[in-house]
Amino acid sequence: MIHKLSVIHQKAILGKNVEVGPFTSIAQHVDIGPGSVIGPNVTIMDYVRIGANCRVFPGAVIGAIPQDLKFAGEVSSVEIGNNVTIREYATINRGTAASHIGVTKVDDNCLIMSYVHIAHDCHIKNNVILTSYVGLAGETQIDEYAIIGGASAAHQFTRIGAHAMISGGSMIGKDVPPYVLAGRRPLCYGGINIIGLRRRGFTSEQIERIHDIYRIIYQVGLNINDACRKVEEVLDVSEERNIILSFIRASQRGIIPYKTKFMEEE
Repeated sequence: MIHKLSVIHQKAILGKNVEVGPFTSIAQHVDIGPGSVIGPNVTIMDYVRIGANCRVFPGAVIGAIPQDLKFAGEVSSVEIGNNVTIREYATINRGTAASHIGVTKVDDNCLIMSYVHIAHDCHIKNNVILTSYVGLAGETQIDEYAIIGGASAAHQFTRIGAHAMISGGSMIGKDVPPYVLAGRRPLCYGGINIIGLRRRGFTSEQIERIHDIYRIIYQVGLNINDACRKVEEVLDVSEERNIILSFIRASQRGIIPYKTKFMEEE
């Protein structure tokens, strides 16, 4: 059902059974997949594609131009996958040409809670949860099944690994490796996300392999490069080992530390 008080450009594409609430604005270059529900007072600007069976709650703004002085009016976009929930007053900005990406992406099955901000050229992969008031600066990447606690903020270019969980109120200035818990201030490694991994079907053997890798990375006193080489020397090849080492070696900002000299308790 399309409410008569909504404003939808005649060239916007709305799939089968799309619902649009009152006082919602949908621009020309918008494509919304079948079964999606766009609530009241939502603003969807140009160059946005939203997949099937998504839900967008009141006050959300999707597709506003980037909050980046390098943006020069070029065509860029937002791409939202299938089964994504975007709660009240979340904002998702378009990409930029300056980043050489040009698109801000939220993949399938993500939950974007209220007042979250996703800046230009971020990539949020499948099954991620961003809790209320999370703010992501430009070109942040969050891998599958990661969860970021409320009121956390990520520096531009940071990356959060798959299945990681970050405590609320965190300032994320370095990359957070896969499978870990991260917390305290300054943000540091706090162990393995055991509960989350078990819920997603990881076996005890897989979890122990992940523990073994991070014991070497964080607790034997080697620098990161030497620790990665040590992991390859003493631990058998596994999918978990490959994912962790690839993530660490690709990090541009460096990974969070094991502990910091000065630390506030939560």
